[in-house]
Amino acid sequence: MKPQGFRDTGRFVHRPARPGICTPTNLAHLTRCLSHDANIALPVRPRGAGTAVTDCSVSTSGTVIDMTRFDRIIHIDTHEQTVTAEAGVRLGALVAALAAKDLELVGSFDQTERTLGGALAAPCMGPGIGDHTSFLSAQVIGMKLVTAGGKVMRVSETQKHLLGAMRLSYGMLGVIYEVTLRVRSISTFSANHRSMNIETFAQVCDRLASGNVGLKFYLLPYRDQVYLDLRHYENSQHSTFPIPWRIKNWGESTVLPNVFKSLNRVLPIPSVRYRLIDSISAATHGLVNSRLVRNGNNVTASGQRRRRKSRGLLYSTWCFPASDFSLVVKAYANFCQETFLRTTYRCDMPAVGHRIARDCSALLSPSFDEPLIALQSVSTQRRGWDGFVLDLSEFAENWGGIPLFNQTLATRADYVSQTYAGRMELFRKIRRQLDPRKRLLNPFLARHFE
Repeated sequence: MKPQGFRDTGRFVHRPARPGICTPTNLAHLTRCLSHDANIALPVRPRGAGTAVTDCSVSTSGTVIDMTRFDRIIHIDTHEQTVTAEAGVRLGALVAALAAKDLELVGSFDQTERTLGGALAAPCMGPGIGDHTSFLSAQVIGMKLVTAGGKVMRVSETQKHLLGAMRLSYGMLGVIYEVTLRVRSISTFSANHRSMNIETFAQVCDRLASGNVGLKFYLLPYRDQVYLDLRHYENSQHSTFPIPWRIKNWGESTVLPNVFKSLNRVLPIPSVRYRLIDSISAATHGLVNSRLVRNGNNVTASGQRRRRKSRGLLYSTWCFPASDFSLVVKAYANFCQETFLRTTYRCDMPAVGHRIARDCSALLSPSFDEPLIALQSVSTQRRGWDGFVLDLSEFAENWGGIPLFNQTLATRADYVSQTYAGRMELFRKIRRQLDPRKRLLNPFLARHFE
């Protein structure tokens, strides 16, 4: 019997590529995956831990390149204070390896389950103290990647403009496989915690957003409560203890979501359920953010979790100009309450926010022009979430919000282009030079970058 699909008309027939996942284990394998001769379905999208809430790393009709097997920490230079690692290394593993050498990442980042490549190709943010500490990508001094045509490309800090395009490029200029970062000696900061109502927070947030302080806060709009986490360096060094920070991280990221998921299943009466949820939130944050921790460093504050699975939380992040946030935070609280009255949907988790310093190191940096406050709406309830996100997008656009391509849902293409202005067009030109065949551009990203 003639083999099907091998000879049909006297000529060899090339089997059509099928959508799938490619998991390269070394550079040679990666270059073969991206080669023009490779028989893989297009488009191609690189993926790390898969923490994005948008479709920026998805290719349902093409090929996803899973970079998690590139997980070696190649070299830690204690003299020059740099680290070179592969793109699939988890941030938690990198934090632990640096801590063993009395070093830390420049900045504090919560999602330690993310891969290093994903945290550099898309915003990885935290309550950094001072300038150039909000985005992990700002610390990149060199990277190696494979282009859309399967060619190896090296970029160093001497190529300032090209490196700026590669940072926060969302995998549209090539697949990052190795990076070198600046790190630093472990530095201790004081952690001060305060609780206040939203009106009081609005009165002081302008001063906090413009100061040399790390600002993180938890907003309970239905209880009119804000819990502040303020961090600043001091001349004197204090002893730091990891256990209080682990308890804090465990309470915020594990206990509350699991408890609220259970309450949503067993308590059918919304008024009773939400009253209990808000009480538990207030009690938990009152404990872990007011009494538990007094000082720390970027190792203890980031934690060393190496979670492989998603926490199952729904979230959408918008960034707002810090200069306007005293008005935005009050408007957001009113928006949440009005949306609940109109739709009966509300987030059960506190909203999380932090200050982002102005950062011009990346062409697509959301804070390229001015400092921002990132505000993340978080929930465990899927039913009704899509409608809430649409309303949230309209609210954010009315208040000049800046979207993130991996963390902001329900964005309009024309609004995104307007927000990133001329930088978007410059990035498009660079992308077209490096990927003229649009091999790395899936439909979600094509809306903005084609």
